[in-house]
Amino acid sequence: MAAGVRRYDPERRQRIIDAAIRVVGAKGIAGLSHRSVAAEADVPLGSTTYHFKTLDDLLVAALRQANEAYAPAWAPRAGEGLAGALARLLGELLAAAGRGRAELEYELYLAALRRPALRPVAAEWLESVTGALAEHTDPVTARALVAVMDGISLQVLLTGADYDEPYAREVLGRVLRSV
Repeated sequence: MAAGVRRYDPERRQRIIDAAIRVVGAKGIAGLSHRSVAAEADVPLGSTTYHFKTLDDLLVAALRQANEAYAPAWAPRAGEGLAGALARLLGELLAAAGRGRAELEYELYLAALRRPALRPVAAEWLESVTGALAEHTDPVTARALVAVMDGISLQVLLTGADYDEPYAREVLGRVLRSV
């Protein structure tokens, strides 16, 4: 190929987003730069800045993809109830094998505290989860359930403690019984 000729690469933008997620997973948001993502994606540095003018643009795309990828089947099983289904789901998310994924998603989610560009995507995620739960309870209780699940998840991730499913089921059940 002659110098200066642009090669058509329809998957490049997606590869850059995937690379950003891997970089954040390995090094945290502090390790994210256009250069680190370009190296991880094996693309020229200019490709990352062409598709994503700022790191916030790249983080928005990564957070949106993480949100879309997270669509677990959490419907209650026979006799399980909503509290049991949600406690089981948390257990699946916080299992040792998947903890890295949960840490990545929370790091991206919490980055919205300091990066206002991420706040709309974090809010979309909160509304989608709350909306899904509101199909099983009222909207206020749905928001309370999300808050409890986030709190339990963060406590487990931050302390390295084992996830206690019976405890989560009890706490979620108390929220549901308070209605």
